[in-house]
Amino acid sequence: MAFQPELESMPRDALEQLQLERLRATLRRVYDNVPLYRAKFDEAGFDPASIASLDDVARLPFTVKDDLRSAYPYGMFAAPLTDIVRVHSSSGTTGQITVVGYTRRDIETWSDLMARTFAAAGATPEDIVQVTYGYGLFTGGLGAHYGSERLGALTIPVSGGNTKRQVQILQDFGVTVLACTPSYAQLIGETAAEMGVDVRELPLRVGVFGAEPWSESMRRTIEEMLGIKAVDIYGLSEVLGPGVATECVEEQHGLHVNEDHFLLEIVDPDTLRPVPDGEVGEVVFTTLTKEGIPVIRYRTRDVSRVITGECACGRTFRRMERVFGRTDDMLIVRGVNVFPSQIEQVLMEIPGVAPHYQVVLTRQGALDEVEVHVEVTPDFAFDEIRALEELHRRVRAEIASALAVSVAVKLVEPKSIQRSEGKAKRVVDLRDVKGGAS
Repeated sequence: MAFQPELESMPRDALEQLQLERLRATLRRVYDNVPLYRAKFDEAGFDPASIASLDDVARLPFTVKDDLRSAYPYGMFAAPLTDIVRVHSSSGTTGQITVVGYTRRDIETWSDLMARTFAAAGATPEDIVQVTYGYGLFTGGLGAHYGSERLGALTIPVSGGNTKRQVQILQDFGVTVLACTPSYAQLIGETAAEMGVDVRELPLRVGVFGAEPWSESMRRTIEEMLGIKAVDIYGLSEVLGPGVATECVEEQHGLHVNEDHFLLEIVDPDTLRPVPDGEVGEVVFTTLTKEGIPVIRYRTRDVSRVITGECACGRTFRRMERVFGRTDDMLIVRGVNVFPSQIEQVLMEIPGVAPHYQVVLTRQGALDEVEVHVEVTPDFAFDEIRALEELHRRVRAEIASALAVSVAVKLVEPKSIQRSEGKAKRVVDLRDVKGGAS
């Protein structure tokens, strides 16, 4: 089902004409109202009135996160503060936070796009939605909340934390749709089992999961654990929040980008030139309708590719593949590029291994060392040395086979890796810890 079928399935020529009109208006808006963009355009010799086709976007300068940080808090706003009705910020933990502002119209647009997200996941006004994304400055909670309400579903604003209470609410309220990060969905499933609750016997049928990279193997694990369909969603606060792209429950193959509001590019992260559809690169977005803080050619650092061909669900928006990882999370192990999600994909296929791991980075002399900490399942005989050695050998061998590079592996006891109620911490960087190896 589609929330706005006349828009989500519009002919490509009509969609591209709408994109061009909205792009022209956005470029004029930022040039007139945002000093940083006026300076960038002038330095590049770019006249906003010169845009003749969507291909001309390649002439525009990029925007990076540091641009937003340097403009903290209001320097990137393209609307007066009297028109701004809400601010959110990035959930990052390093460096200056980035602030994003929303006009009343932005909030309405966001609500529509998140309603599209829930509808694409198979939700209807008859559903009961438990929103477990964090509320507050993080965009996840309120973004999902407004979208669920816009769809007309009964919405329960639980926010994150208190996992046993989350399970109790799933039971008592007859929840049919769960919205949270995939790693937290796993924790909810584990906690439910410890409480003696079989989530598969509850009315829950759909999970709307995003905010962190996750693998197809993790999807299958979650679906089996909870007895649901697990749908991937995508967004980031600098561009809007959740609601930028979503899978459809019918196909679960690629995320439909809401192209009437966002112009998608995939570029080579080294040359910054656009790559052909189907090739892997860095995801870049230009907002087409945002009033508070429009962004032009924003480098997300996320790595993905465009999936070619039309989707059988009937939506005409282009699809991007599930994000593999981030260029700033990519590890270079003896010259080989490795993403944590690739390691996850391997681990999830090995019996005896739990879906919890961390990649620990240290430094020995001038060389970076990588060690993957992997939990075994609760039923694994952790104290049987022969079984432990065999599992250790298999994990190392399968990671080396999949990644074409070997890494150190440490098997750890069940529940020894810290659980997260939001985004899972997959990479622990100890290379600059005082007192570590030099």
